[in-house]
Amino acid sequence: MPDPILVSACLLGLQTRYDNACKGHHGVLDWLHRHRKIPVPVCPEQLAGLPTPRSRTFFCGGDGEAVLDAKAQVVSDEGENRSAIFLHGARETLKVARLSGCRQALLKERSPSCGVHQVYCAEKIIAGRGVATALLRRNGLEVFSEEDLSGMNS
Repeated sequence: MPDPILVSACLLGLQTRYDNACKGHHGVLDWLHRHRKIPVPVCPEQLAGLPTPRSRTFFCGGDGEAVLDAKAQVVSDEGENRSAIFLHGARETLKVARLSGCRQALLKERSPSCGVHQVYCAEKIIAGRGVATALLRRNGLEVFSEEDLSGMNS
């Protein structure tokens, strides 16, 4: 029986990115098919109620782990603190995972919600996790990005 897996909606070709661009990833679709995974599309930012398109956001003072610990912020290009919105989206994403029986998540690298290994802090790429990724990992989900697929067996 195929396993459900959370997947960033943008990687599945849905226009959910902040700039309304399509970031569909052919390798993701192939991997899901080969490994008999049923994708459960999620966009934490849309689940939080943000529109598409929306302002670009990035971290100020850390990453998603630090936001969960109230030691950093997610801010918009206009300087607006969006941390509460991103926390809400992360919690809603965790609810979707629990409702659908997902134990894994395949999320978009460098996203402020979904980054697995890297995120943007101001204009620089740093090692870190997005807010939703951090919350999912703290709740026992295995989380990886589209950039990890080539080295994975399951």
